[in-house]
Amino acid sequence: MVVGLALLVLALIARGANANRHVRGRLVASSVAFVAYAIAAAALANVPLSPALAQQLGLALPLLLAFGVINAAVAVALNPWRVDKLPDRFPTIVQDTIVIALFTLTATLVLQERIFATTAVGAVVIGLALQETLGNFFAGLAVQIEKPFRVGQWVNVAGKDGMVTEVTWRATKIRTKLGNFVIVPNSALARDTITNYSEPTDETRVEVDIGVSYDAAPNHVKEAILGAIKDEPLILRTPPPEVLLWDFAAFSVAYRVRVWTREFALDDIIRDRVRSAVYYAFRRAGIVIPFPIMTNLFKEDMAPGAPDPAIAEMTLRAVSIFSSLSEEQSTALARATHLRLYATRETVVRQGDAGSSMFIIAHGGVRVTIAPAGAEVARLGPGDFFGEMSLLTGEPRSATVTASRDLELLEITHEAFRHFVLGNPAVLEQIGVAVAARAAKLREHHAAGAATPEHVDTPQTFLARVRRFLHVATH
Repeated sequence: MVVGLALLVLALIARGANANRHVRGRLVASSVAFVAYAIAAAALANVPLSPALAQQLGLALPLLLAFGVINAAVAVALNPWRVDKLPDRFPTIVQDTIVIALFTLTATLVLQERIFATTAVGAVVIGLALQETLGNFFAGLAVQIEKPFRVGQWVNVAGKDGMVTEVTWRATKIRTKLGNFVIVPNSALARDTITNYSEPTDETRVEVDIGVSYDAAPNHVKEAILGAIKDEPLILRTPPPEVLLWDFAAFSVAYRVRVWTREFALDDIIRDRVRSAVYYAFRRAGIVIPFPIMTNLFKEDMAPGAPDPAIAEMTLRAVSIFSSLSEEQSTALARATHLRLYATRETVVRQGDAGSSMFIIAHGGVRVTIAPAGAEVARLGPGDFFGEMSLLTGEPRSATVTASRDLELLEITHEAFRHFVLGNPAVLEQIGVAVAARAAKLREHHAAGAATPEHVDTPQTFLARVRRFLHVATH
């Protein structure tokens, strides 16, 4: 009795000094065993009992004491005291196994005569009755010891992709991307192949297959795809994305896009963004994604990327800087433009890059930002234009322009503008006013740390620079 009370006091002291809830719970179980030991010892010493009951209590005393000591010793020895968590090497199932094994060994020594008398028959009966349960138990124990995965990691188990949420004696629970729980018996884990997407690192490759017309050159296709996805934030820069010519299929040339990400749970979203970005890039580059059918199309021949002439002419007429063009000039310029499509958040031009064209917004909108802080200086919509400085003077792009929503642009190249616009002095005058106003707006952001031109030309000085750059005589 004294031994039981002494151990009870020690268990309560250890429980009070421990911040780990797992240890505290095990010490409560040991305390209950010590209390039961003390009560049984007191009854055996002071209360008249029948011989049979006294014999049963005599056998129970060492078992109660052994369980309390073993359980407390395992809890105190294997777990941190000041941190409320389980050690990775000794999860609950492993600690329970140690306690059961040590207690079984002790019980065998204490009750060896009784055990040996029933071992043969009992072992067969218990083994048959608990065959599946024991299989799940030992498989779960092997999972905890070998650790093919941990809670919180993404795996493929029994053909299901999901995040491991719990490992118990009987089964492992994973949460799929659909939000459902899949319970996989541990015995099935021992027989099945397990794919861990989070090991050895959390970097996972995502693959997207894309079919392209046989008319498109492979290097041109690869360049368009890589350019389309280079700014996607969910895709890692290292390892770099890859585009492989995968197959010559019946209706298309198959390309496989390989990208790396740390967001395995978002792989469907990554595939969506890759396909969307590639679609817009292909439309801009005139690359065709073919239909998997035989189709005869009868329509007016237009160059790849050419806009509808009537829509292009109507868009140009709505732009103030082209208001002085004659009908013939507007028609000719409209036929020389190129339609460019961009998705929301795609970058159209980057500050500091070389360029030789200007853009007119037909549909959608853009944000104009300048380095180094990325301060927004303007938002442009249908009828607005940008890129005129690079077109007319050869200067690098002075700002970064990003699509704020899906965007349709008319691109006017250097040669088209030179042939169809610069012969009209009124257009040059209007451009000078527009450029001077835009330069003044950029200068207002200089105090905020944005990079702006050191010198802002007057409209007259700007027109002189344009004429010199384009080798156009002064009218």
